[in-house]
Amino acid sequence: MKYDFIADILDGKVSTKAKLRGWIHRKRDQKKMVFLMLRDSTGVIQLACKDKILEKAREATIESSVEIEGKIKKDDRAPGGYEIQVDKIKIVGLAESPFPIGKDLSDEFTRDVRHLWLRSRKLSQTLRVSSEVFKAIREFYYSKKYTEFQSPIFTKADCEGGSTLFEVPYFGKKGVYLSQSWQLHAEAAIFGLEKIFTIAPAFRAEKSRTIRHLSEYWTAEAEVAYMDFEAMMKEEEELILYVVKHVLKHCKRELEELGRDTKDLEKLKGPFKKIKYEDVLKELGKKWGHDITDKEERELVKKYGKPIFITHFPRDMKAFYMKVDPKDSRVVFGADLLIPGVGEVIGGSERISDLEELMESIKIFKLKKEDYQWYIDLRKYGTVPHSGYGIGLGRLIMWITGSKHIMDTVAFPRTMERIYP
Repeated sequence: MKYDFIADILDGKVSTKAKLRGWIHRKRDQKKMVFLMLRDSTGVIQLACKDKILEKAREATIESSVEIEGKIKKDDRAPGGYEIQVDKIKIVGLAESPFPIGKDLSDEFTRDVRHLWLRSRKLSQTLRVSSEVFKAIREFYYSKKYTEFQSPIFTKADCEGGSTLFEVPYFGKKGVYLSQSWQLHAEAAIFGLEKIFTIAPAFRAEKSRTIRHLSEYWTAEAEVAYMDFEAMMKEEEELILYVVKHVLKHCKRELEELGRDTKDLEKLKGPFKKIKYEDVLKELGKKWGHDITDKEERELVKKYGKPIFITHFPRDMKAFYMKVDPKDSRVVFGADLLIPGVGEVIGGSERISDLEELMESIKIFKLKKEDYQWYIDLRKYGTVPHSGYGIGLGRLIMWITGSKHIMDTVAFPRTMERIYP
């Protein structure tokens, strides 16, 4: 049997009779009529039940799954402007009553019952936007002739900092970790594929309790042969603009239901402003070597009202693989893209392509040469200039949806203190 989707009724694509299935979202019982709010994956619509189906409608509890048939009626008083006058109703799965999620809608409680909170309109609509963000990113890269490439999750090489590595048991071997980034292995792949990207999970053992940190999170990363520092930032800007345009086109209803005022997204355009690290310090009144805080990032980007790049960070503040600026050996060709309300969402750099410079960097950062021998080999056999960057997808989705916490952008968040459910 073919069933309709609620969104098609709300969009006027189904106009006379409807067959729907979903879950009871709300219930209002009157003397001679029961009003039910039915939810499916696409929307919510009001059901009017009376006469011969009145008792069956009264039997349905909150979150019971049902199948219904009825006449579609335009009614401006009903949520969404439409109502179904129900002729038939079948309870598929009667839910226990009361449903555990009631008056307590605190963040802590709803995260404890995440398996049930996934049914909420707030989270389900955010996840629908998230799906479109993933889709847009893939479309962007495929349109530019990129190859999607997967790298290992288990690794022995430190990419972003040893203090945030998750060590895991691996057949009795020591020094095996969950990947922080695909980057090092991606650099090996560009010599055969040239332009590659991935969408994958990453893991960092950061003891952070901020609104934008997770222990397990999703990234989109790109690595490109023959791409220099300026071209890298240009592409990051193009990607952000593409994703925002895509979401505005395909997620209008979701963003409206989430209460996201999209004026800033609609006005977004390039070019994004670039500010060197040393100039940021002047604005903040800080000394060289100051590690710009999350709060300072958000205040800085708020001042400009749209995404900005911070560039040319001190060498000792960034990763060993970043290329040193030949005009200023204190800094590297690295950049962070900050977005309003969140702060850093993309980190990228031109990589060291020269063997001698790489060996010097490994020494400066006190890394074990034997752990990186395969990576060193890449500079021995046909080395080329290249760049890459990684996008924190949870942070990007926070901004686009207006979410207050990164935990609200994923189905089952993992943090230092949360591993259940």
